[in-house]
Parts: sequence; C-alpha cells; structure tokens
Amino acid sequence: MEIFFQLFWLFFILSTLSPYFNQQMLLAARARRITDLERKRKSRVITLIHRQEGFSFLGIPFARYIDIDDSEQVLRAIRMTDSSVPIDLVLHTPGGLVLAAEQIAEALLKHPAKVTVFVPHYAMSGGTLIALAADEIVMDPNAVLGPVDPQLGQYPAASILRVLEQKPIAEIDDQTLIMADMARKALNQVKRTVVGLLRKHFDEQKSEELAQLLSQGTWTHDYPISVEEARGMGLRVSTEMPLEVYELMGMYPQPRGGKPSVQYVPLPYGREEPVTRRR
Repeated sequence: MEIFFQLFWLFFILSTLSPYFNQQMLLAARARRITDLERKRKSRVITLIHRQEGFSFLGIPFARYIDIDDSEQVLRAIRMTDSSVPIDLVLHTPGGLVLAAEQIAEALLKHPAKVTVFVPHYAMSGGTLIALAADEIVMDPNAVLGPVDPQLGQYPAASILRVLEQKPIAEIDDQTLIMADMARKALNQVKRTVVGLLRKHFDEQKSEELAQLLSQGTWTHDYPISVEEARGMGLRVSTEMPLEVYELMGMYPQPRGGKPSVQYVPLPYGREEPVTRRR
C-alpha cells in the first residue's frame, strides 16, 4: 500500500511538472530555429507572434494582441542591434493597441539597416501599421494585411463620424458627440502616422493617398488585403518566404484540447509521388 501511495505522488509530481518542461523544450527549439535563420540571413530576427498557447482558463483561450509589453520587448531588441545589422521581424497578429504598434513601427523606421517584415499568415490592423515601416514585406502568397483605421471600443472611428453626417446635431446624444470628437482625432492621428511611415518610399502625394485609403474607413476593419492588392497599392511585397519562417510558426501551437478541426498527413506531396495505400 505504501508503494502504491509513493507511486501515486510520483505520478502526480511528474504530471504537474511535465507542462513546464515541455514549454522549456519548446522555447529552446524556437531559440535554435531563430538562431539558424539569423545565421542564414545575417540579421537580427525578432518574432511578434500572437497565438493563444498557454493563455486559457477552463479551456477558454484568451485572445492576444499587440500591447505595451510587446512594444517594450521589441524596442529593447532593436536597441541591442547594431545600426549595420538588418532586422527581420516575423509578424503574426490580429492587431492591438495603436500606441504600441506605432512605437514599434517608428523604431523600425529609424533603424539604418534593412528591415524586413515576414507575414506567413496575417498581420491585420496594428500589424499592417508595423509592416508599413519595413523596407520589404515578405508575405506567403495567401497571407493578408488589413486596414489600419482606428477603432473606438467596438465601433470604427469612421462610422461614428458618419452619424454626424446623417443626423442633425440636435438629435444626437452627448455621448455620441464626444465619441465623434475622439473619432476625428484618432483618424487624423493614425493618418499622420501612416503618412510618416510611407514617406520613406513614396512622395508626399502618394503617401497622402495611400494613408487615406488605409486609415480612413474605406473598408471594414477585417478587410483582407492580398499580395496582389498590396502590390497594386505600390507596397514592396515579395513572396519569397524562407522555409525557416514556416518551421518557426509551427513551434507556436494553439492551446491543446478538443478535437482538431484540420487534419492532414504532414508530408510534402508532389505530382511524381502519388499517395498509395498498402494492404
């Protein structure tokens, strides 16, 4: 009976520590992959990847966005990088706090050496704002960017302003009027930031036109800007994504639990190597 009790506690302790050790092994594997990419490209590699691993409570994942902690970490990495060393930023995010995204974008813009932003899947809203600071944006052929128009709570700033165009002032409540004033300021501030980022590659007129398109509510906030559309805007977009970036993304899994909704044999298939079944 005593042996059974000891085995039970040993199993309990190992089960408790197992997630910690697994996480440490994953962090070490990521560090090795980042180092491999840095050696290949002779650059400083920074990742800004918003998955939801490890951020769940009772099986419910917490969404992750660009926040001040992210901007502090990225700015620290940039400060530790010599002015002659290129920076490669692997970006995967739904967006986030405008202030944090602007800080990261401005810091990348000031870096003298080449800055490349890799977008393997999506970089929406604040993620696109950061990408605009790069000398080159490398996207998967099916990856997307998004509009950078500011949001006030759950409402787009541009939509709040349109209330003033459609209703007499006397029929609009004070709270909406206050939000409209904030919306106007937010739109102007974001547009000014985008113009400042675009001046590095475009003249004043083109920068103003593109900033107007991206920041003033032309589309819904989740509108996907494809590679082709981004190139049509004049952005410097490549689809030459290094294999190491895809491998690195595979090391940022979603939280475990539940049945997977997507499943496939994780091997590359070619036309000359058809899949055959064996009995």
